[in-house]
Amino acid sequence: WRVEHGSLGFRGLTMFCSILILLCGSSLSLQGFVELTIFPTVANLNRIKLNSKQCRIYRVRINDLEAAFIYNDPTLEVCHSESKQRNLNYFSNAYAAAVSAVDPDAGNGELCIKVPSELWRHVDELKVLKIHINFSLDQPKGGLHFVVPSVEGSMAERGAHVFSCGYQNSTRFWFPCVDSYSELCTWKLEFTVDAAMVAVSNGDLVETVYTHDMRKKTFHYMLTIPTAASNISLAIGPFEILVDPYMHEVTHFCLPQLLPLLKHTTSYLHEVFEFYEEILTCRYPYSCFKTVFIDEAYVEVAAYASMSIFSTNLLHSAMIIDETPLTRRCLAQSLAQQFFGCFISRMSWSDEWVLKGISGYIYGLWMKKTFGVNEYRHWIKEELDKIVAYELKTGGVLLHPIFGGGKEKDNPASHLHFSIKHPHTLSWEYYTMFQCKAHLVMRLIENRISMEFMLQVFNKLLSLASTASSQKFQSHMWSQMLVSTYGFLKSISNVSGKDIQPLIKQWVDQSGVVKFYGSFAFNRKRNVLELEIKQDYTSPGTQKYVGPLKVTVQELDGSFNHTLQIEENSLKHDIPCHSKSRRNKKKKIPLMNGEEVDMDLSAMDADSPLLWIRIDPDMSVLRKVEFEQADFMWQYQLRYERDVVAQQESILALEKFPTPASRLALTDTLEHEHCFYRVRMAACFCLAKIANSMVSTWTGPPAMKSLFTRMFCCKTCPNIVKTNNFMSFQSYFLQKTMPVAMALLRDVHNLCPKEVLTFILDLIKYNDNRKNKFSDNYYRAEMIDALANSVTPAVSVNNEVRTLDNLNPDVRLILEEITRFLNMEKLLPSYRHTITVSCLKAIRVLQKNGHVPSDPALFKSYAEYGHFVDIRIAALEAVVDYTKVDRSYEELQWLLNMIQTDPVPYVRHKILNMLTKNPPFTKNLESPLCNEALVDQLWKLMNSGTSHDWRLRCGAVDLYFTLFGLSRPSCLPLPELGLVLNLKEKKAVLNPTIIPETAAGNQEFSSSQEEEEIDMDTVHDSQAFISHHLNMLERPSTPGKVKVPQSHRRRHEHKKKKKKHRHKHRHRHRHDARERERDREPFAFSSPASGRSARSPSLSD
Repeated sequence: WRVEHGSLGFRGLTMFCSILILLCGSSLSLQGFVELTIFPTVANLNRIKLNSKQCRIYRVRINDLEAAFIYNDPTLEVCHSESKQRNLNYFSNAYAAAVSAVDPDAGNGELCIKVPSELWRHVDELKVLKIHINFSLDQPKGGLHFVVPSVEGSMAERGAHVFSCGYQNSTRFWFPCVDSYSELCTWKLEFTVDAAMVAVSNGDLVETVYTHDMRKKTFHYMLTIPTAASNISLAIGPFEILVDPYMHEVTHFCLPQLLPLLKHTTSYLHEVFEFYEEILTCRYPYSCFKTVFIDEAYVEVAAYASMSIFSTNLLHSAMIIDETPLTRRCLAQSLAQQFFGCFISRMSWSDEWVLKGISGYIYGLWMKKTFGVNEYRHWIKEELDKIVAYELKTGGVLLHPIFGGGKEKDNPASHLHFSIKHPHTLSWEYYTMFQCKAHLVMRLIENRISMEFMLQVFNKLLSLASTASSQKFQSHMWSQMLVSTYGFLKSISNVSGKDIQPLIKQWVDQSGVVKFYGSFAFNRKRNVLELEIKQDYTSPGTQKYVGPLKVTVQELDGSFNHTLQIEENSLKHDIPCHSKSRRNKKKKIPLMNGEEVDMDLSAMDADSPLLWIRIDPDMSVLRKVEFEQADFMWQYQLRYERDVVAQQESILALEKFPTPASRLALTDTLEHEHCFYRVRMAACFCLAKIANSMVSTWTGPPAMKSLFTRMFCCKTCPNIVKTNNFMSFQSYFLQKTMPVAMALLRDVHNLCPKEVLTFILDLIKYNDNRKNKFSDNYYRAEMIDALANSVTPAVSVNNEVRTLDNLNPDVRLILEEITRFLNMEKLLPSYRHTITVSCLKAIRVLQKNGHVPSDPALFKSYAEYGHFVDIRIAALEAVVDYTKVDRSYEELQWLLNMIQTDPVPYVRHKILNMLTKNPPFTKNLESPLCNEALVDQLWKLMNSGTSHDWRLRCGAVDLYFTLFGLSRPSCLPLPELGLVLNLKEKKAVLNPTIIPETAAGNQEFSSSQEEEEIDMDTVHDSQAFISHHLNMLERPSTPGKVKVPQSHRRRHEHKKKKKKHRHKHRHRHRHDARERERDREPFAFSSPASGRSARSPSLSD
């Protein structure tokens, strides 16, 4: 452990942090000081590096002696100067280098403190040092989020609050610290706030002290368990407080007037505690647990040591059905991360998969117990499909990145447009998929060593960490609280005695999933099933699989499992059959679960005893399977196989077989009450597709109509629906899904049948929820979705302009319903405004189908700050779609402006995300929207406009990649003379007459460092570090830059000397100093390539 992280040269012991939060008028700021007690681990420690972003540092003292310091944050502006460099390869390398230059795990940081020479002997004797730093933070752009509603009253009356947020290690945004998951220390935290506010932070609340004037109070928290700075958090607001009635050490906090919802939402939490403590046979590690529900959350769930911050939108009453399981899942997820993620931290970024894997795996066990095996298997299938689709699309997710010497071929992720060496350079989608893959791989390990051993391994990790955490003054013991891939695998082999190295090599040390294609033939003579399994391992994101593969064959005499050995080149496998074919003897057929059923065998092949075949039924390989079997086999599988995954696979396969037999099998599934509700919901949509394919031969009423009428309508009057009663959740989900699927039906003219539309309008008209104990807001929202699904493209006669007068009468009815619902929402809003969301989506559908004029004005008004977040996202989605369809530059600019100015970080992230998923144009298509101004705008956004939020910056990188690709955007002119072709060596190099501006920047940087009277030879100069990395990369399309004449440079240095005496011990922002220097220059040189003067300020200045 020392070797890996010894580069810091010290180990933190305790951290004392005191912060005063000021919420007055428009000023949102905090002042504070931190005191860090450190223990030197090397003798010649004369530089101490800490992390700090956007904080203004006033003074630093070490053992009460003033210490000189330098602050330099290369991530503020990644590619320096007015570079016309616009290719993403260049940016990604520069960004990775900038992040490494301040990475605490590599012994770096933004704040470099010089140890006063008087203390050098003290350090050589390895005695403890106390570092004292005074700092302030004004209007922070990231790390802390202030929510101040613009209404009348004091801050507390307005419900103003603030909370820490961010992705991975983001604590440096609000106080100086060693912002690494592998540096642990104990904490004392003090927060002074307005008397009407409550401060919630990690550990135990020791006391609350009022100031003399009784206007403010200070909350003192103590966290005695060694914890990484990245797991420290804060939430301050006029919270209402609820002590959990079942567990008094658990406290819940919510915003004013939400207490009844809080009581209901958290009433279940104690059961989650009991479950985790039971399976891990280990007590919850902290002495208390706090849940805080806040508005404008960064993510729905954020887990920190002994507390979790949730979105207030997760709160719900007992009347809400749909939100309940989702919120419970969020609570369970956050609690799993308390054990693995907060209490047990990680050694380095490449060990992150272990923590995410274990917490995701135990959360899955909780799901299995709470929602049942069907829901659990459905979830595993869903997650597996997601990771498979993502890896095949992008080329693979690597769980355990190990980095070589920096050559291109050593790069484990050369197929990606970002570096995976650091969490802060990862695309958000990649990180989500990374977590998904991690827990699926944990499940594969469990399949290999058994669940019992798996839980023993977790228990061992927890008990070692628990012992280590109680060693107060022996911080070298604390490394037991950090998990590493090596340590985890060693634990597994010790506990289980099994070698899982091949499995780790396959799924953890390399990326990619497996793609199987299967088909079979039955050899009647030999009574053998000849199975052929092919693999595709050449496409991006795939890998070759060698090892065991389970195949289940359902025959007439029962279900049989066979394990095939997939070798390098074996394709065909012969599997002996246990039963002879029989047509006449009527005998019950035994199923996998021991059940015996009667089957109608008339559909099957007379010569073959095979009913159906499944490849890898337990999902014990991360794979995609495409298997070919006859339609009657899929139908048998749907009717009689009891595994929900098998049923869903057969529903998907039956879409390709539109026959009366498929129709019957699906209808039977819909009517079968013991069938899993998600399977029945999927059957609705499959039935609609089949009905559309069979439109010319379909007999009887539209699909599902008679079934719905029988289940949910009055006996005497079949077009009137019964009063709502949602006591049976299975039938509730079916009742709200069937109309949505029915609306997808089309007649011979490709229109929605008139009787289906009338039927849906009647459902809305006669909907009566008066006697129902549950809310019907989700049900009504689905009815609007059904109306939207029934819309078909408008047929225009002689290009006439659509007005409300000449609307198609059916569409007029739909539009009237939507308008009525929208107006009703204004008077009686539904829970989470689900109805407004559906109405906005439906209006966009009408616009796209040419029934109403396409106009984004309505959506833009709903997207404004102040509306509920779900409404805003739905409206923005419509604007993004409009931008694409109508190629509107104005709307694209409106969206980009919102990304920069919107107060809610989540909304800004979502806009980037939606633009990436539904881009206005892509790198392969010519588009009028693609121009130089847009390239510049996006480049500035990712280069310096998003330095306060890692997630936002990576989102901007994703969008840039989607629009322009990796190389220089095609709409840019080539830079003049930026490149010299060396034909002899067959490569392009920088024009030797052009000096890269980064080098000039370095000279200036180092000269100003000398003025601080610090010998910077031993200090890691992050800008030099970056330019060194970039100079190693010989990229094409490098801009032309101007050589600065010697005389000009001398004048520059001369000025600096004059100012020298003012500089001493002064905290200076590097960029500001450089900007002032530039402003004083009597003239500036313009570069032919940039078309700008060298004096024009960059964005971060």
